[in-house]
Amino acid sequence: MKTGVKYSALLNYNSLSEEMIFENEGKKLAIAKEELGQVDTVFIKDRKFFTLNNRFFELIYHSTSDLYAEHKCRLNYLDKPAAYGGTSKTAASTSASSFYSGGSFYELKLPDKYETNPYTYYWLKKNGELNMFINMRQLMKLYDNKKELFKAYVNTHDVKYNNEVSIVQLIHYLESN
Repeated sequence: MKTGVKYSALLNYNSLSEEMIFENEGKKLAIAKEELGQVDTVFIKDRKFFTLNNRFFELIYHSTSDLYAEHKCRLNYLDKPAAYGGTSKTAASTSASSFYSGGSFYELKLPDKYETNPYTYYWLKKNGELNMFINMRQLMKLYDNKKELFKAYVNTHDVKYNNEVSIVQLIHYLESN
């Protein structure tokens, strides 16, 4: 906590509701929005989470720049009704950005016919400024002074936005050269 007090609990990050979940007396509860301002750092094994703007961000790289991951998830309904009594996964699909069950009590088992689609937004804190990027082109703009170095590294190392390790390696390379 920001007061210096430490608490220990069974924790997990729910990317669907974007909340830190803890277990209390057999129930799974979320850290209340009112309490987020008091949280400094959450450690889950070797992973480190911080709160920024009442959301949890994972610190995945620390150097002259810090790279954070904002883990998110979409909930998709698998089969939509289609013509002639059939079903279709492609017919006007509906997705939800969050799923709640029973207020603050969470049953983490998804109902039938739903699937999760996890994704990540990255945030780069460089020169004291925090910038979000959701694709490689936006990341390249954050290293505008190293554009040629960026392009050469990405082409030779096949860096992909959805590969966290390759993003970290790219940023490490750019910060070192």
